Amino acid sequence: MEVDPEFAEGLDDLERFSHVILLYHLHRAGLLRMKVTPFLDDVPRGLFATRAPTRPNPIGISVVRLLRREGRTLHVSDVDILDGTPLLDIKPHAARFGVDGPVAGGWLDDVDDDEAERRGTREKPTSLR
Repeated sequence: MEVDPEFAEGLDDLERFSHVILLYHLHRAGLLRMKVTPFLDDVPRGLFATRAPTRPNPIGISVVRLLRREGRTLHVSDVDILDGTPLLDIKPHAARFGVDGPVAGGWLDDVDDDEAERRGTREKPTSLR
């Protein structure tokens, strides 16, 4: 991810975190739909039980692994964002402020790793401005 020069100073100290939270505008989301069929499933689900981009407010959020920082470029992995997506904010991910205890994954807990791999994982690098 490449951050505009005017925001570069704000990246100082970020490299000490293993993960960052990205907040972005889903600029290619399309029309709002309250029922969607997620790419990992064949069953229509309620929009708010998915990560589909067709939302009332087209705002996306992802937690990604921060591999390294080079100036105003952040090298990340585990990205599920389209290349060129407008980035709104970056926040450090800190376990101290996360969920304590087990987390239920809803219908996603029913999708095994082989099926997720067959349907296609999204791990391509991206450049956001």
